[in-house]
Amino acid sequence: MAEVVRMPKLSDTMTDGVIAKWHKKVGDKVKSGELLADIETDKATMEFESFQDGVLLHIGVQEKQAVPVDSIIAILGKEGEDISGLLNGSTEDKQKAEGADKKADAGENSDGDKKSSADTKPDATKEKSSDKKEEGKPAASTSSAAKLPAGVEVVRMPKLSDTMTEGVLAKWHKKVGDKVKSGELLADIETDKATMEFESFQDGVLIYQGIEEGKGTPVDSIIAILGKGDEDVKAILASVQSDGGSSKPTAESSDKKESGEKKSEGTTDKESSGSEKKEQSSSDKKEESDTETHTSSDGRIKASPLAKALAKEKGIDLSKVKGTAENGRITKADIENYKPSAAAASGAKTGVSSAPLGKEEFRDEPASQMRKTIARRLLESTQNTPVFYLNIEVDMDNAMTARTAMNAIPDTKVSFNDLVIKASAAALRKHPQVNTSWMGDKVRYNSHIHIGMAVAVDDGLLVPVIRFADQKSLSQISVEAKDFGKRAKDKKLQPAEWEGNTFTVSNLGMFGIESFTSIINAPASCILSVGAIRQVPVVKNGAVVPGNTMMLSLACDHRTVDGATGAAFLQTLKIFIENPVTMLV
Repeated sequence: MAEVVRMPKLSDTMTDGVIAKWHKKVGDKVKSGELLADIETDKATMEFESFQDGVLLHIGVQEKQAVPVDSIIAILGKEGEDISGLLNGSTEDKQKAEGADKKADAGENSDGDKKSSADTKPDATKEKSSDKKEEGKPAASTSSAAKLPAGVEVVRMPKLSDTMTEGVLAKWHKKVGDKVKSGELLADIETDKATMEFESFQDGVLIYQGIEEGKGTPVDSIIAILGKGDEDVKAILASVQSDGGSSKPTAESSDKKESGEKKSEGTTDKESSGSEKKEQSSSDKKEESDTETHTSSDGRIKASPLAKALAKEKGIDLSKVKGTAENGRITKADIENYKPSAAAASGAKTGVSSAPLGKEEFRDEPASQMRKTIARRLLESTQNTPVFYLNIEVDMDNAMTARTAMNAIPDTKVSFNDLVIKASAAALRKHPQVNTSWMGDKVRYNSHIHIGMAVAVDDGLLVPVIRFADQKSLSQISVEAKDFGKRAKDKKLQPAEWEGNTFTVSNLGMFGIESFTSIINAPASCILSVGAIRQVPVVKNGAVVPGNTMMLSLACDHRTVDGATGAAFLQTLKIFIENPVTMLV
């Protein structure tokens, strides 16, 4: 499925961006984490990476050309895929953007703008606009910019994706008191989709950090302040907050203000931190001497956000990894193929100490953005949804025989979960009341059947959606399910692929779980929990014989599905699973 790539909003004041350079051309294969283009904003030129694998099917903006934020700049997909529908959408976007520009120009003229050459000299207008941005310090709001001392810039949490509402400061590359140059890495920011590098847009001294590593903060909150080094941080924060600028809570801000004044308090803290660094460096000397480090000439480690996230999960020091991509850039494959040296491995083993007997210990780790989202969504579901549960036992003898026969066909590999998904889709077609959503004051009956399949990943749970499952064959469902499962574990799913489910299937049978209940995945009204197939004695034709059974549990939203409705659905589902041929008729 083709994916539209839009011009991202890389800074608070960014309204349009210029494609400074394309690193790929139409027809090239692109991997997740690879550089796609360099984008020039109103503040700096930043690297823009692909978030998915695919072939570059279309480039919508030529190099050195400017387009508004959210405009289509490229399309990625499968080779030969039809993108005419998406291109039509691109044309509409351009027409809307041009119409908005015309309205804006008309508004300026009606207000008596002094720039009389705006109608005939658009380039001159851009130059004037650019000059104004430089004079007004773009990171601060217009109202507060006039009150800020010269050379001071307030840095806010940028909105790095369409769905981003908050960001996590994954890592600071500078500390309070450090000199920062324009274009230097200031921090790594974890969004709801990826971890991205955030660069400084001006020269200066980092005089304030508004958030600690691993902590999250809403978009547009103050995360840092750059200045000359002798400014009054408290006065600057008070000025920004008095103008309605968002920042962290008062208690946390006061802690950060103290860290921002370390330079004026004397050299005690610096000496202390210096001694700590010496101790740390002496303890790390042996490992560093035995392991080659790989950094660029400016000391910066070039790695894709996916590679950084994966390295963090595995506890791998990126400076020890040799990048194989362009200019030594580290990719996901480099992390997966990385093997530490024997000295480093042995050091890691001896460095882990077991907890003393009789001593209680624990560690707190910051929750990932995925874990936070799971916590929020599931809490909303349990608090706001009146749920009841129905259980039924299914005879799996015929299903096991049918699956064996199907898998005897070359290039076919159908799982029991594929059978359940297909049977669920067929049963939903006969029971439309179950294929519904509660919309507050109305019930939505979905004519389409989109089944979400829960997939466990390292950070939590993803639910990719098999669309129009009732219209697909078992082999199609099998191929799609396997592809989703693999890409979910590799963190390569796109947002559109985990949205829009009308029913959900969760299977823990492969872990030997006989029976369990699940939390409904909104907006669906029901979720089916699938247990393990068990070999048990069963009664057939009045005799006790060996048999194979499986437990199914259906969680139902009582606002849309009644007990009798849910029971009737399970009865139909049982018939389809026990006699697979019936759902193919």
